[in-house]
Amino acid sequence: MVCMADLNHTIVHSRDKRAGAAYLAGILGLAEPQPFGPFQVVETANGVSLDYLDAAAGAEIASQHYAFLLSDAAFDSAFARIRERGGAYWADPGRSRPGKVNTDDGGRGVYFEDPSGHLMEILTVPYGG
Repeated sequence: MVCMADLNHTIVHSRDKRAGAAYLAGILGLAEPQPFGPFQVVETANGVSLDYLDAAAGAEIASQHYAFLLSDAAFDSAFARIRERGGAYWADPGRSRPGKVNTDDGGRGVYFEDPSGHLMEILTVPYGG
């Protein structure tokens, strides 16, 4: 028997949950993050939420990777916001191609960091798809 499961939410540890959530929502053009218990919640278009949580004082935050599949128009808008904010971006997760956009699998993709150092990605075509 195959069980169908959808990702509902994930917790994103942050140096400042409000700043991190607002940054991501702003780049992606999503609704303003909402508080829920100790979290600042960023809701994506497919109903998955990223629940930002302040890390303990002095705790090291392990960088995580989060990828967002966008339409071409949404990619253009998000990419423009990254550049407008003066943020660094790369064509690859190893950050060896700074200031470039990848065109893997016929789409476009860019990696950038959030305020806590998580590696975010926007792309227009799923890899291998």
